[in-house]
Amino acid sequence: MKLLLIEDVGALADLTSRHLESEGFRVDVARCVSEARELLAVAPPDVIVLDLGLPDGDGLTLLAQLRSEGLAIPILVVTAQTGLNQRIDGLDRGADDYLGKPAAPAEIAARCRALLRRPGGLLGGQLTCGDIALDTISRMAMVREQPLAIARREVDVLEVLMRRSGKVVPRPAIEAAIYTIDEAPGPNALEASVSRLRRSLTEAGASVVLHTVRGVGYLLTEAPR
Repeated sequence: MKLLLIEDVGALADLTSRHLESEGFRVDVARCVSEARELLAVAPPDVIVLDLGLPDGDGLTLLAQLRSEGLAIPILVVTAQTGLNQRIDGLDRGADDYLGKPAAPAEIAARCRALLRRPGGLLGGQLTCGDIALDTISRMAMVREQPLAIARREVDVLEVLMRRSGKVVPRPAIEAAIYTIDEAPGPNALEASVSRLRRSLTEAGASVVLHTVRGVGYLLTEAPR
């Protein structure tokens, strides 16, 4: 799950992003409107956490602009501007939820998960492909109801592939989903994660095949009977 945190207070942004990452989010941080625009252009997130008091613009204006441009990503506003009229204005301009500061990072994470569980959202409870099941909230993968012992990065790859099972997922799409803009994975990092995931699935006897489509990406399918 990719999250864009738009927050100009450095210490608060660092604290919040660390907690969100501990709960399974991949977090990019923007400290101003211009940085947010750049990140949205190169690495669209699954959910946005937006502060309103930004150094180079008004968060409510950015919110309204994003909605007018057709952006449908869930947006949680987290701000000290918590008056009734301000909350109404934020919701009317396109916020999906509104939370006052100070806000506990755990509540921010919970509200983001709630937004992603809404109809059409990213979190659908459980994904399945063949005899694999992945709980998108607990991040637990199972093969025939037995836990699949894989690292966090492999879980991320598995989720991307399961969401589009039966279809080739281009390499750039996978990398955009599992890495933040500040991470600098090596040229073979994704291949290594896919290799480890494929080995774990094979050892568990999973009824799926993880294909490499050379020059394009990867494909997860049910094994032929």
